[in-house]
Amino acid sequence: MANRTIISAKGLADARLIARDAVAGLAQVESNFSTRLSAEVLRQIKSASMNDPIFRQYVPSTDELNFKADELTDPIGDQTHSPVKGIIHRYADRLLLTPTHTCAVYCRFCFRREKVGSAEASLNKAEMDAAFEYIAAHPEVSEVILSGGDPLVLSDRRIGEIMQRLAALTHVQVIRIHTRVPVVEPARITPALLKILRVRPAVYIVLHVNHVAELSMPVKKAIARMAKGGIPLLSQSVLLKGVNDSAEVLEDLFRALVANRVKPYYFHQLDKAQGTSHFRVSIKRGQDIMRTLRGRLSGIAQPTYVLDIPGGHGKVPIGPNYITKNEIADPKGRRHRYSEK
Repeated sequence: MANRTIISAKGLADARLIARDAVAGLAQVESNFSTRLSAEVLRQIKSASMNDPIFRQYVPSTDELNFKADELTDPIGDQTHSPVKGIIHRYADRLLLTPTHTCAVYCRFCFRREKVGSAEASLNKAEMDAAFEYIAAHPEVSEVILSGGDPLVLSDRRIGEIMQRLAALTHVQVIRIHTRVPVVEPARITPALLKILRVRPAVYIVLHVNHVAELSMPVKKAIARMAKGGIPLLSQSVLLKGVNDSAEVLEDLFRALVANRVKPYYFHQLDKAQGTSHFRVSIKRGQDIMRTLRGRLSGIAQPTYVLDIPGGHGKVPIGPNYITKNEIADPKGRRHRYSEK
């Protein structure tokens, strides 16, 4: 089981992660949303149960067929801000380039779950050329975020072409790569890949990781290779019911990230993608967790708790508020008088 990738409910049953009689019930889920678990993820799963934080993130369930009225096929408004295929330009100084919508794994809560796994959504040569023409025509863009899908599933050759084309645009100062790959396929982080990523713009890698159990020894070694290669490392996590909706779990995760030279960057309120309500945690609960963590963790271990406003209206911080007109709260919730007079 641990040496192969699983791409179907039948494969999950063969690996004894689900019951054989559950396969038929998951057929409709698979017709809507792709399934893929890497060999590393299979090794990280300790229990074939929704109580296991890794199992819960990747193994499909019929709960995903429960669509709520406020859930959307495009929950953060990608299409609203896509002037050409493969470009999402929401903020003036930065944009997303999405060369592929394939991933090494498929998270059950993904906000792009309607597209990921679709070969048609990936860019062909003409579409890639058009995307680069758009970037070249917008000198105000200083930062390009490679996303998708997962850009690190591409071949070294294709990644190299993208990096060199971005480096040739003098107004591009930063390239940010959003990826799950180092956490789910750590062997992909090779010396050859790291050499490709050494280009003129500053390159940052943002890891998606939600639970400390994902930081296995192979993953830690992959992170160390990137850090040794001089790449600044950030992380983003999603608040997920049954995975990390407690201060204790997140404290362990953020401490482990910092100890492995990864700065916790964003902590996302779950986007309202279709079929994800069983993962949803209230903002109030998220704020309470962040308030607790403020008293436990140093500043370098504190991500910003954020929400993408549905419809494409931008990302905003939604962390707890500590100050009122005449008072300010300390990390333990005690109120103290404060005046700006």
